[in-house]
Amino acid sequence: MKPLFFFLATICCMACNNSKKENDLVSPPKQAMISGPSYEAISLLGDTLYASSPSAELLEQANEKKEAYLQNPDAIDNIIWHGRFTAYTGNYNEAIAIYSKGLEKYPNETRLLRHRGHRYITLRKFDKAIADLEKAAKLIEGTKDKVEPDGMPNDKNIPVSTLHGNIYYHLGLAYYLKHDLENALGAFKKALNTSNNPDNVVSTSHWLYMIHRRMGNERAAEAVVAPITDTMEVIENEAYHRACLFYKGVLELNEINNDPKAPGASRSALSYAVGNWLYYTGNAAQAEKVFEIMMEQDDWASFGYIAAESDLAKLY
Repeated sequence: MKPLFFFLATICCMACNNSKKENDLVSPPKQAMISGPSYEAISLLGDTLYASSPSAELLEQANEKKEAYLQNPDAIDNIIWHGRFTAYTGNYNEAIAIYSKGLEKYPNETRLLRHRGHRYITLRKFDKAIADLEKAAKLIEGTKDKVEPDGMPNDKNIPVSTLHGNIYYHLGLAYYLKHDLENALGAFKKALNTSNNPDNVVSTSHWLYMIHRRMGNERAAEAVVAPITDTMEVIENEAYHRACLFYKGVLELNEINNDPKAPGASRSALSYAVGNWLYYTGNAAQAEKVFEIMMEQDDWASFGYIAAESDLAKLY
């Protein structure tokens, strides 16, 4: 059990480091609670969630997208990019309003439904996310898939996801967060079928593995990660790659999440992977401890964080 204690100590340390950041950037001072910035969402545990302060560079980019939109608000690309960068700055409700206004003009635009569905997930509005993404999934039936451009490009500036893949992926996630494993499994299987690069393979395989394990399908889970190797050329989904290698036994427990410089979302993805592994291997109390430690971090918009929060809400 020593590796487990090492892991718990590691994520506890990271949570302590992040909690100061959360207090500084996310939660406004008590005096400002009356007239300060409004919160973005209420967590599944009843906490108010505030957006972090975006960088000057990101604000500049968001303003450029807004200006393009104001000059031509009917252009679908302008609507999408304005919404995406508004969300990147932490203004998720405003981003949803932008997409909603766009959908009034283009009610069957799958890209708007895909992005609004994503941000409904961020705000814990899973039923609304499912409604958007299910509609988008029906609309793309029989259509040709296409690469989706990145708003925040990776180091190699190579987009790794597609429109169809993102629709199914986020649909599977929304169902998973509602603990609807059957529908989550179906959606993630469709997402995997659209995957034509290692990044998509490891991200969808990660969720499929966890779903199979929670459903008691251990052989199916092992089959999902069987093709995953440590030589795969993963560009940006390294956290999911490491999780899959952990599931296969290639990485040990104390090796999976030992990079304190990794982005918060990556640490949460790996922390959730281990917490989930503890849960379905009969260590529910330890899993709960991992999830509780994760709640001390400030990346409340990340999928790993939301999943841990959803599990805690069910456990409580």
